[in-house]
Amino acid sequence: MDYLLVKWIHVLSSTLLFGTGLGIAYFCWTAHRGGDARVIAATAKQVVVADALFTAPAVLVQFGTGLWLMHRLGIGFDPYWIRAALVLFVLVGACWLPVVWLQWRAARLARHAVETGGALPAEYFRLMRWWFALGWPAFISVLAIFWLMVAKPG
Repeated sequence: MDYLLVKWIHVLSSTLLFGTGLGIAYFCWTAHRGGDARVIAATAKQVVVADALFTAPAVLVQFGTGLWLMHRLGIGFDPYWIRAALVLFVLVGACWLPVVWLQWRAARLARHAVETGGALPAEYFRLMRWWFALGWPAFISVLAIFWLMVAKPG
């Protein structure tokens, strides 16, 4: 496969990861802050779909194209920036996987509140606190990965 094409796909997938993640976080947080269980249920449902359609495939493409580029360029795992980026990539995944479950669970709780005409349960708010807390290290790590990919320090 052509190097420039793979590099373009790699950059595009990283942009997709960042943009989709930021968009998902914005819409999910905005719906949550509004407090309307109907809006939360509808938004959370779409957030889960967006993660499945965009984020998950972009993660796989990002990792695969990154490994291919490393191999093609003969870089290996020795440079500091490669090792740091991989550690951060794993950290992002360790935050993102629970966030996907939290979003799915929050969507179910909001849908149940809508169906029963009840209020959002305390568990929903607990899940969203965890969702918010896990989002920050993931977001900061993605920014750091972008910096490492561009600056290639050490």
